Amino acid sequence: MPGIPKENQYNRNDLPQKILKSNTWILFFILLFSIFIPGQSAPDFSISTDKAFQKLYQNPDECISYSQSLLISDKNPEHKIILRKIISQAYALQGNYVQAVNISNQKEEGGQKEKASHFIQLFGDYNLADQYQNLGLYDQSKKIIARILADRELLKSSHLKERMTLAKLFQLQAINAGVTRNYEVALQYLDKSDQYLHFDGHNEEKRILGQENIIFRATFLMKLNKLEESKKLLDTVIQDIENHGDNAFLSAFAHESMSRYFFIKEEYATAVKYLDQGFSKIEKLPYHDIKVIFYELYSKNYLALNNDEKYHYYNNLYTDQKTKIDSSKKEGIQSIVKLVETYHRKNIEFQRQRKLSQLRLTVTLILFLILATAVYFVYESGKNKDLKKQLGFFENLKERENAIQAPKTEIQKVNKNQEKDSSKISKEKEDEILQKLKEWEETDSYLNRNMSISVLSAQTGINTKYLSEVINTHKEKNFNAYINELRINHVAHLLKTDPAYLNYKVSYLAEHSGFSSHGAFTNVFKSVTGMSPNTYIQEIIKNKRS
Repeated sequence: MPGIPKENQYNRNDLPQKILKSNTWILFFILLFSIFIPGQSAPDFSISTDKAFQKLYQNPDECISYSQSLLISDKNPEHKIILRKIISQAYALQGNYVQAVNISNQKEEGGQKEKASHFIQLFGDYNLADQYQNLGLYDQSKKIIARILADRELLKSSHLKERMTLAKLFQLQAINAGVTRNYEVALQYLDKSDQYLHFDGHNEEKRILGQENIIFRATFLMKLNKLEESKKLLDTVIQDIENHGDNAFLSAFAHESMSRYFFIKEEYATAVKYLDQGFSKIEKLPYHDIKVIFYELYSKNYLALNNDEKYHYYNNLYTDQKTKIDSSKKEGIQSIVKLVETYHRKNIEFQRQRKLSQLRLTVTLILFLILATAVYFVYESGKNKDLKKQLGFFENLKERENAIQAPKTEIQKVNKNQEKDSSKISKEKEDEILQKLKEWEETDSYLNRNMSISVLSAQTGINTKYLSEVINTHKEKNFNAYINELRINHVAHLLKTDPAYLNYKVSYLAEHSGFSSHGAFTNVFKSVTGMSPNTYIQEIIKNKRS
């Protein structure tokens, strides 16, 4: 044998049988390991995916390139779904929602069909809920997550990857609750998310998710008017982010949240300072989605500072970038239909093992919701983001209206019985429609300039005939008058409670409220309040001085 001194060489036949058998088994197990455990080992993959997740918050382009190189060489199906999700998140941060959806829907080459593991099923559900949220389909996202979190056995899981996914799901549900102004509930979901992040060991993904939870928590506290508690959290997390290096996105996110605190405090110059610090982190990076938020906040602060030049500059940037993002979201809606079809095709066997009847109901419901939402996004355009303030405004307004109109409403209910019977709307159905209208009013969707009864039907899942009848009966007005009154009540409340709006031009207030022109806004404002916008503003200023 080469490399062995001649005097030490011996015949294979001279080897003891025990050694031959031992070597044969060793070779067999090595071969078996190489066949059934291809690609990176678990520890190597954990390190690699943690690095990929960290790059997600440093530079999305680098994250995509790095993660795709891992995806090519790794054959493990669980690894692949995690890597695709990281790439999808990177595209979403760029504002490229079509690619974000498509990478999640990518099929395996060769059409291999493998039985989905419990983790793959869970992660697929999480991915779909996250995609819905990215596209603004919060109700669909919330329903998927609620179904997952109803599994008590899953919530007891000690599986590390499953616990990390549960932490992300609770974070998503917190955001969904925040969108509908349920800030106390949102904080409870963040508490649960933090609980699932408490496990032995340390990695970047765990740290980053924890920092995100702190920023979201500060935002919800701010909405609850707990300003100093919110600021204390933001000061801490900003320092923590800076101590851990170059997480550009997280730093921008934290500074953007801090600027909102100073905007509420009417310290607009300081708010701009924090915007500058945050924007400098991402200015040369393709985080287009969060840049839209920065442009809008810049324009609002400079408007309050009476700097028309910078207001118009940033408002134009906001409008241009928002148009591109909205267009991408509309295309993403079309792509996600295919994602849902693939999602259900891959997991049908898993679902059948649980409850076949539930599967059929879920498939039907999801497809219906997607089609209804697609109709909504055909009509949806314009500004509809981050202009939601004053928790409980509409609830208080409704209480005041009910206090005045309660007797009249009771009379109407008696007088309208025959009409309701003829239209065949049951009392239960009518109450359900009124509840859905109440929830819809809290979303401020009526500020959309293209709002119509068809769009409202798509958003609430109520047909136009029932909507029209209930609005005419219970709101005592037709659809257009109903929408216009909601808009005027909204802007009137902002003028009365937020001093910054007293400095805005009437044309800006008209645009913000969803009116197509200054004149239309003025006419409707006067018909609702009994005075012109300028007179109303002067009355508020006069009352504040006195």
